[in-house]
Amino acid sequence: MTDRRTGHVILGINALVLGYLPAAWQSPLLGKDSFVDPAYWETIGRTAERGTLDVVFLADAPVLGDPAHDANPIRLEPTVTWGHVAAATQRIGLVATASTTFNDPFELAERLLSWDHLSGGRAGWNIVTTRGADAARNFGLPDVPLRDDRYDRAAEFVDVVRALWDSAATGADIRHHGDLFQLEGRLRVPPSRQGRPVLLQAGGSPKGRELAGRVAEGVFAAELTKDKAIEHYRLVKRLARGNGRSPDDVKILPGLLLSLGSTEEEARRRNDELHDAGPAAYSVQWLSQSIGYDASKLELDEPFPEEVLAAPADPQTFQGSMGFRESIVAQIRRTNPTVREYLRQTRSTGSGHAGFVGTPEQLADHIEDWFHSGAIDGFNLQPDVLADGLAVIADELVPILRRRGLYRHEYQTDTLRGHFRAAAATPDSA
Repeated sequence: MTDRRTGHVILGINALVLGYLPAAWQSPLLGKDSFVDPAYWETIGRTAERGTLDVVFLADAPVLGDPAHDANPIRLEPTVTWGHVAAATQRIGLVATASTTFNDPFELAERLLSWDHLSGGRAGWNIVTTRGADAARNFGLPDVPLRDDRYDRAAEFVDVVRALWDSAATGADIRHHGDLFQLEGRLRVPPSRQGRPVLLQAGGSPKGRELAGRVAEGVFAAELTKDKAIEHYRLVKRLARGNGRSPDDVKILPGLLLSLGSTEEEARRRNDELHDAGPAAYSVQWLSQSIGYDASKLELDEPFPEEVLAAPADPQTFQGSMGFRESIVAQIRRTNPTVREYLRQTRSTGSGHAGFVGTPEQLADHIEDWFHSGAIDGFNLQPDVLADGLAVIADELVPILRRRGLYRHEYQTDTLRGHFRAAAATPDSA
């Protein structure tokens, strides 16, 4: 652990509808229609706010998910969902995912700023480019563009959106004539309490990281080990400096999959029971889509072949997340497990995002270690079952962090951007 940092860690929740595990829907705390029940989403927002958490994320893809490897294949549109939650809360930040590949910059800029205005300046946009032919077909296209082409569009798309948000403040028309977008005009919506929505980014490819260094105020990262997290943390902070920004302008928030219990034994039992209650082939199917290779064809009691771990033959057409794949391959190379051993390990160590199984006290130890080591500015916590896992975070984890001086006792700010700026500064080592 390096020198202790002053200030508080950022705590977010990645609200994967019901939870990150496919058996989450079986919780007795949930009804068959919880994911479309306004009261369910109000409870999520209010519980997060009770714990004075900074932000709740809502992932999204414009396509019906495949339950073979997607624990929550059915989702409501994020800005509509969070618009409802904003009316039931006062301080919690709310981040919606929206694609630059399948949206129009003017319409999205106006929608997000309208929502930001009505929420009192608590909105954020998680910028994604979307992958997969199924999503493309919903928009009349045979497939998504190549990865670099998607990020070229994303870069210009974000520039247009930011210019439109500036126009809300200045009243001046924008005149954008770029390679992909031609636009003249300005928004009808006034600036919000925080000026405009906070920008976040989740891609792990080189162009995704370049975009993060240039414009993002938060990065939803995928990190399995502390050493790799430190490396990525410093990379993005350097990219921010290279774009004339302060490293404090961009906060690094890896995902962390959680199963918590009052004892470590109880947490492991909960984790095992939830995994056992899910589809037997789920882990294999998830791994297959994550690494771009049919894992069901691998010998369970043999190590992963080198050709599986090698970089995709064509990264431009790879349909998975490059960040997830990079983290998974690094983990496999470090421990050299058999396929069976790796699938068993992912129950507790995670796959793509890191996993944690233990008590709230042990989780506080983990957060404190990574925070003071300069690996994170905070975590995006992902409970196995959101209905009760979130309450444990708010009512048990947060008080422990407060006692250690790692978290505030009350909200100090009213906007999402204010929450981020009030958090700890980047350590000098980064």
